Amino acid sequence: MKKLAHGIVKLRALLLTLWLIAFVVLGYFALDLPSLLEGDGFRTDGEYEEVQEILTDDFDRPESTILVLFEQADDGKIEDTLTSIEDLNIASSIQSPLDVEDMYKDDTAYAAVNFNEESTELTEEISEIRSITEDTSGVTLTGEPVISEDINKASQTDLKNAELIGLPFALLILLIAFGTLTASVLPLIIGGVTVVSGFGFLALAGESISLSVFILNIAPMIGLALSIDFALLFINRYREELARQSIDDAIVTTIRTAGRSIIFSAVCVFIGLGAMSIINVDIFLNIALGGTIVITLAVFTSLTLLPGLLRLLGPRINKLRVLPAEKDTVPRWRAFAKRIMKRPVMTALLSLIVLLIGVIPISNMSVSIPTIDALPESYDSRSAYETIEDTFLSDSDSTIQVVVNEERDWLSKEGLEEMKEKVDTYSDPGVVDSVDSLYSAADVGSSEELYAALQNPQTKSALEPAIEQFIAGDKLLLPVHLSVADNSEEAQSLVREWKGEKEARIGGSPAFNQEIYDEIFDKLPLVLTIIIVSTFFILMLAFRSILIPIKAILMNILGLASTFGILVWLFQGGHLGLNESDIALILPVIVFSLVFGLSMDYEVFLISRMREFYLETKDNHYSTVEGVANTSKIITSAALIMIVITGAFAFTGVVPVKQIGIGIAIAIFIDATIIRLLLVPSLMKLFGHWNWWFPFGRKK
Repeated sequence: MKKLAHGIVKLRALLLTLWLIAFVVLGYFALDLPSLLEGDGFRTDGEYEEVQEILTDDFDRPESTILVLFEQADDGKIEDTLTSIEDLNIASSIQSPLDVEDMYKDDTAYAAVNFNEESTELTEEISEIRSITEDTSGVTLTGEPVISEDINKASQTDLKNAELIGLPFALLILLIAFGTLTASVLPLIIGGVTVVSGFGFLALAGESISLSVFILNIAPMIGLALSIDFALLFINRYREELARQSIDDAIVTTIRTAGRSIIFSAVCVFIGLGAMSIINVDIFLNIALGGTIVITLAVFTSLTLLPGLLRLLGPRINKLRVLPAEKDTVPRWRAFAKRIMKRPVMTALLSLIVLLIGVIPISNMSVSIPTIDALPESYDSRSAYETIEDTFLSDSDSTIQVVVNEERDWLSKEGLEEMKEKVDTYSDPGVVDSVDSLYSAADVGSSEELYAALQNPQTKSALEPAIEQFIAGDKLLLPVHLSVADNSEEAQSLVREWKGEKEARIGGSPAFNQEIYDEIFDKLPLVLTIIIVSTFFILMLAFRSILIPIKAILMNILGLASTFGILVWLFQGGHLGLNESDIALILPVIVFSLVFGLSMDYEVFLISRMREFYLETKDNHYSTVEGVANTSKIITSAALIMIVITGAFAFTGVVPVKQIGIGIAIAIFIDATIIRLLLVPSLMKLFGHWNWWFPFGRKK
């Protein structure tokens, strides 16, 4: 670190120039990022994707569909609207409620406008159709392409709102911490450069890979909070060193101490992101990529750009004071630490009791894949989709698409007999309502009757549309309608059972849910193992201790469990003005993976100072007290910044992002208060010199 520190100071002018150029270039690319985002990221490789491709390529199913809802509908309005849409010549086909009885009920109807393009490619088409429908009362657009576009818009609005809320509070906290405007603005500059540059890199990546719309909120949430925190820790240590050294020496010492802590903290977060990427679901891969980019940039801006700016400012870092110089807070924190360590058993027990109370609701956690409820209620596309669901669909209805691929003529006598056997087989389970097939279309019950009907040219001609619907070459399509919801355990269990039959491919929404759930829950133990074991070895090497990493990991797990319990109470219980909703399936993985590393930011900073004092004095009590006394103010400030930056997303509309923001804020609050200020010093006192026991080499 010493050579690196001297090199950074020596090359400061070059580094500042390179950062200026990089900021301008990457900022240019960053402008394109919102237009490159597509979908919610819930996609994984599996049979669902295979079946969707077969349905599109072999059975001429549309790749995407826009729904047009008619309320207080009349036939004239429906016909005029759909004729205008048809005249645009942009749709592959249109299903009208005037032709399909099931799409018209009382005075409510909906039409399906089908396309052979993916939903992410329909931006212009949506705009053209909206130009027709927006001026017609009682007509609203919805469907997956429209909802995805609206979530993208909502994410951009949410990001602006979160910045408007979080950044002023972050500046206020920095002013309280530093007292001067110059020192307080620097972390915000570092945060801005980090996020804008990160967006630029993500935009470049978005040209070749699919990026979820949620990354627009989650990446800056992580990057802004962590880069400001890193800068806060760096500037605080620099000001301490500047009081007793020259500017260059102060920067070198800060890089060697605070810089080392920043690198270790980032490595802990990288571990969580890397482990998350094992789960082969696009949104986790996206967040792992975005998080890695912004955190890497946060480290580089803190260790290269910030030292250059500090050297440029020199003593002026302490200029433009807007708050009176605060008295030294170390004595107050020292007295606090001594009080905690006088009653370590009671402090530890009370802290554990509070955390365990928070854990209680976790047993009722219900997770689900975010659907239409991810979109704010104010969007017309959500209310229109919910109207279609409530009017035309049953809450318990779902369909499994079974594709049987065998080398046979399905219209031969033997083929029809095999088809009947398949229909009977897939009709058997109790949760199956019906199976669509050529038999149901012809309204016959035996292969002999159906074969005879197909021998009649007139009857066969009448059945031709049904034949095209269910048979494509060697492939037989059997839509299986269930009496249970697509995300129910019964539907998922049935999909798992049927996937054992090699001659069939299983698709439809129940298969989609089963693949996403199984991919996450099957990989979750490995993800947790990687994070915990890797963190242990990183902290063990950092602190030359066995016990400290074990305590840190156990306290982290307990704090996160308490966080999840509180989130269940808040969202599933609908408390504190929040609408009742399930916990987003992605939340436990994302919050655990991120916060496990983020909280180590404070652990590393606190224990590093304790270790400095311990190596000087070999006095565990003294080193613990001084470590708490010298870091608590800055840890509290850093935690508050993390809380306001991530907690600002509580006031946004996209529910999964709201849950993640609140989850991270709660976890950091618990970590920086109950764990870092109460449990850590009390347990350090209880374990004494055993905290620093390390059998694998001499302490340095």
